Amino acid sequence: MRILHTSDWHLGKHLEGHSRLEEQEYILKSLTKTIKENDIDLVLIAGDIYDTSNPPAKAEKLFYNTIKDISEDGKRVVIAIAGNHDSPDRLSASRVLAYDHGIVLLGTLNDIPSVGKLGSHEIIDSGRGYIEVNINSEKAIIGLLPYPSEQRIKEVFKDVTDLESMQISYSEMVGKIFDEINQKYREDTINLAMSHLFVEGSITTDSERPIQIGGGLVVEGSKLPNKAQYIALGHLHRPQRVKKSETAFYSGSLLQYSSSEIGYSKGVYIIEAQSNEAPKISEVFLENIKPIEIWKCDTLEQSIKRCLDNNDRQTWAYLKIKLNQVLMQSEIKKLKELKPDLLSIMPIYDIEEELQNEPVDITKKNISQLFKEFYLSERGVNPKEDLLELFDEVVREAGDINEA
Repeated sequence: MRILHTSDWHLGKHLEGHSRLEEQEYILKSLTKTIKENDIDLVLIAGDIYDTSNPPAKAEKLFYNTIKDISEDGKRVVIAIAGNHDSPDRLSASRVLAYDHGIVLLGTLNDIPSVGKLGSHEIIDSGRGYIEVNINSEKAIIGLLPYPSEQRIKEVFKDVTDLESMQISYSEMVGKIFDEINQKYREDTINLAMSHLFVEGSITTDSERPIQIGGGLVVEGSKLPNKAQYIALGHLHRPQRVKKSETAFYSGSLLQYSSSEIGYSKGVYIIEAQSNEAPKISEVFLENIKPIEIWKCDTLEQSIKRCLDNNDRQTWAYLKIKLNQVLMQSEIKKLKELKPDLLSIMPIYDIEEELQNEPVDITKKNISQLFKEFYLSERGVNPKEDLLELFDEVVREAGDINEA
C-alpha cells in the first residue's frame, strides 16, 4: 500500500493581512498531481485543514474540491482529522456524504466511521479511535486521534476533575488512548496511526498557535502506539521525525507561514507499507512558489533599489533598514509601490552615544537641547531641522504670551 502523509494546510490563512488562498490553491493542485503520479492508495491529512474554526467560504470550497479531486470519485481513500485550528463539528458535518467518495472526515475521538462502502473500497470495522479498511485487497488498521484538547480528554476521562491533575496526567491519558489503539493492530494488517498533537522535544516555529498551556499539553514520545508501522502527525510546521522514534513523523505545512520557516523546504511523506514489515519512507519536496525573505539594507537608497530589482519576483519580504532619521510616510509609500508584497518595513535606528552617557544637570541646558534629547530617546533619531525650528517658534510664541 502506498500512503501519502500531509497536514497543516491552514486554508484561509493571512500573512500580515495578505491572503494566501491563491498560493494554497496552486500548491494543492501540485499536491494532487504528486498523489496521482505516485499512484497513492491512501492519503492521510493530519489536521489544521483550515486556519480558523470559521473559515471563509472560498477556503471550504477549496478543501472539498481538492479532496474530491484527490479521491477520484472513490478510487483513492482520503482520511482527514481535525486539528486545533479546526471546528470538529464543521469538519465532520458532511462525513456521511463523503463516504461515497472514499473520504473519511473525523472531528473528535467520538466520531466513529460507519462500516460499509468507502468509495471503491470498504470499511471493515471501526470504533472509538480506529478504523479498519480494505483498500485494493490490502487491509489496514488506522488509529485516529483528532486534536485531543483538554475538554475532550476530560470527556473521555471523567474521573479527572482538577486542573493540576489534568496538567500532570495529560500525557498519560493520551497514552491510554493509544494503548487502546495498539490492541487493535494485527500481524496480518498494515498498522498506521494519525493524530494532531505536540510530542515532547519536537521543533516548533513562530506560526503555530500554542498547543500546550504551561507545558500541560505535551505528549511524551513513549506514549505513542509502538505497534504502529507509521505514525502521521500534524501541528508542527517543520517536517521532522519525532525524537526517539523511528516511526512518528510531522509532515509540516505546505507553505511557509512565518519568517521562522525560511530555513528549510516544505514537503510530504510517501510511505510504502505492507503487513509485518518496516515501511519505506521517502520525503517529496514541494515547490516554494512565493518564498518569505528578510531583506537587510544599510540605507534608504539601497532599500529602494532592492524593491525595484525584485518588483516582478514572486516573494514576500520583511524589510529592515538602517536609518539615522525618521522614515517619512512618503518614503514608506514609495517602497510599497515598488514592492506591493512588502510585509513590513522595520527601521533600525543608530542611537547616538550621548544617550548612553551619565545623566547630566538639565538646568545647564536650554529647552531646545532638552527637546532634542527627549526626541532622540523616544524615536532613536535626531529631530529634523524644520521640526526644531517649529519647536523654537512655538517656544518663542509661548514666551511672548507669558510676558504680555
